[in-house]
Amino acid sequence: MTSARVLIVDDDEDIRAYLEVTLTLNGFEVIEAVDGVDGLERARRSEPDLVLLDVMMPRMDGLEALRHLREDARTAHLPVVLLTARGQAADTVEGLDAGADSYLTKPFDAEVLLAHVRAALRRAQQQSARNPLTGLPGNERILTELTERLERGDDLVLLYVDIDSFKPFNDHYGFLRGDEAIRATAGVLQSVAAELGDEHTFIGHVGGDDFVVVVPSDRADDVALATCDRFDALAPTFYDPVDRLAGGIEVADRRGVLQRYGVLSLSIGAAASAAGDLVHPGEMVEVATEMKRFAKSRQDAGSAYAIDRRRERGSGVDLAVDLPLGSGPS
Repeated sequence: MTSARVLIVDDDEDIRAYLEVTLTLNGFEVIEAVDGVDGLERARRSEPDLVLLDVMMPRMDGLEALRHLREDARTAHLPVVLLTARGQAADTVEGLDAGADSYLTKPFDAEVLLAHVRAALRRAQQQSARNPLTGLPGNERILTELTERLERGDDLVLLYVDIDSFKPFNDHYGFLRGDEAIRATAGVLQSVAAELGDEHTFIGHVGGDDFVVVVPSDRADDVALATCDRFDALAPTFYDPVDRLAGGIEVADRRGVLQRYGVLSLSIGAAASAAGDLVHPGEMVEVATEMKRFAKSRQDAGSAYAIDRRRERGSGVDLAVDLPLGSGPS
C-alpha cells in the first residue's frame, strides 16, 4: 500500500511541501500540481493511485476538477480526497456529491491525513479489481463499464484484443519475458488510446493475453489499425537476436514435435453497439470474440482486426474467455 503514487493538487506551496514531506516519509511516491487545470493533466499523464485535491484554487477549483476527473474514463476510477479550509456540513455534502471519496478540513493532523489516504486506497483496491500485472481494470470493472454505456445508449465499439501464439512464446522464454510482453501490449493500447481515443476511451485487461478497449465508434478503425501497426513494430524486440533474425521460434508441442511460430501478433475482433440489438455486455463480447476468430483466421503475417457492423440474430458463438457477464436480459 505504501508504494502508492499520490498526486497533490494545491495552489499553496507550503501545503504542498507539508504534504510531500508527510507522504514521502511514509513511503508514498508524490506528484505535485499547482491548480485544477494542471492537476487534470498530471492525473491523465502520470497515472496516480490517489489524488489529494484542494477545493479553493485559481483557474479551476477542486470541485470542477473533480467533476472532470469523474467524467473521464482514464481517471474516473481514481480515489479523491478533498482538502479544504471550509468545514461546514454543506461543503462536505457538496464535495461528496461531486464524487469525492473523503473530505478533510484544514488544518489537519498528519496521522489523520494518512488514515484517510490509506482508507481511500484500500477501498479503491477492493472496488477496482485491477489486474496485478498491468494495473488495468479487470473483469468486474469491464462489466460495469459496458453495462453503464449500453444502458446510456452510447455509440461505441468493443475491441477484443488477443496476442496470437502467446503460449509458445511464454513456454520458450519463460513467464518473466511473457509478462514483459503483456505489459508492453498494455502500453501500446494505452499510448494509442491517449493519442487517438478520447476521454471516454476505456482499456481493460481480461487476463492473460486478452484485453478489451471500449472506444467511440467513429474512432474504432483508427484505434484498431494503429494498435496493429505499433504492436507489429514493437513485437520483434521481444525476441533474442538470433530468433529475431530467424523471424520466430521453434517450440515442441505436446507430442514433442517441433513447431514453428512467427513473431507475436494481435488479432482484434470488434463489435459495434449500433450494429443491431446489442443490449447486454455478453452479446457484445460474443460478437467481438467471433470477429477476433475471423481476424485470426485471415492472417498471413502481422496483426489484423475485423469489425462487425451488422448483427444477425442467432449468429453468436461460445465465448473464448470467461468474463463474469451474468445472464442476458429476459
